[in-house]
Amino acid sequence: MSENASGAVDLGRGLILPNPVGLASGTAGYGFELDQLIDINRVGALYTKGTTVRAREGNPPPRVAETGGGMLNSIGLQNPGVDAVAAEYAPRWKGWAIQVIVNIAGGSVEEYVHCTTVLEPIDEVAGIELNISCPNIARGLDFGRDPVAAARLVAAVRAVTERCVIVKLSPNVTDIAAVARAVEDAGADAVSAVNTYIGRKIHRASGRSVLPLGNGGLSGPAIQPLALAAVAAVCEAVDIPVIGVGGIVDAASARDFLIVGASAVQVGTATFVNPETALQVLDGLRG
Repeated sequence: MSENASGAVDLGRGLILPNPVGLASGTAGYGFELDQLIDINRVGALYTKGTTVRAREGNPPPRVAETGGGMLNSIGLQNPGVDAVAAEYAPRWKGWAIQVIVNIAGGSVEEYVHCTTVLEPIDEVAGIELNISCPNIARGLDFGRDPVAAARLVAAVRAVTERCVIVKLSPNVTDIAAVARAVEDAGADAVSAVNTYIGRKIHRASGRSVLPLGNGGLSGPAIQPLALAAVAAVCEAVDIPVIGVGGIVDAASARDFLIVGASAVQVGTATFVNPETALQVLDGLRG
């Protein structure tokens, strides 16, 4: 762990976070709603909602289910599409102190490349986070399961951007370190670990799955020990910065990730419980 756990973090290619605490993708939208509730500019980074080539309505409801110590979600990457993000959302980020890193997702290499190309000239976009690990869209998850496919995707994106490229890793693999090494070799500047774990909840009165598609992504405190082990393995495998994600609820749980080697952290599900969690984590790390 760095001596100054609340100081600036260099993720590569000029992307320097003022502090290591970020808002995880999918839990803070594009920042506008949360900006009405907290001083969002105190946080180091906003990792936006997953963004795709075309607008997506997402999966049928219900999309969220509470579990013991966590939450299942099957949002399905609802978003307005990359053109709308570039034209309508990015101008609203102008003047924000927080670094805005756009999370992108797709079903093919070409879709990731297209999103990256659209975002490349936009000054308000500080970096790109490649979502290769969303459990709510089957094709996107395939990139995160296969080191060769993940490397091919990263190399294609690397070829069209000078921005910092962060790869969000899936924990639903046999060897997460192998995927991390592959994307590092392909040109990733940093990795974030981990995305949600695959889970399911049954409605006991009906005997059917609570989520219409069956499985969803499990997040929250229940996954923190699992995520911590995965992050430790990734930190041992790569030399690029690692951003720790999974079940962070306070400064102590954030510090766990820094202790095993993470350079920064993301706060996700806890924001739904208390919108100020990320600020409290930051204050705790500084204390």
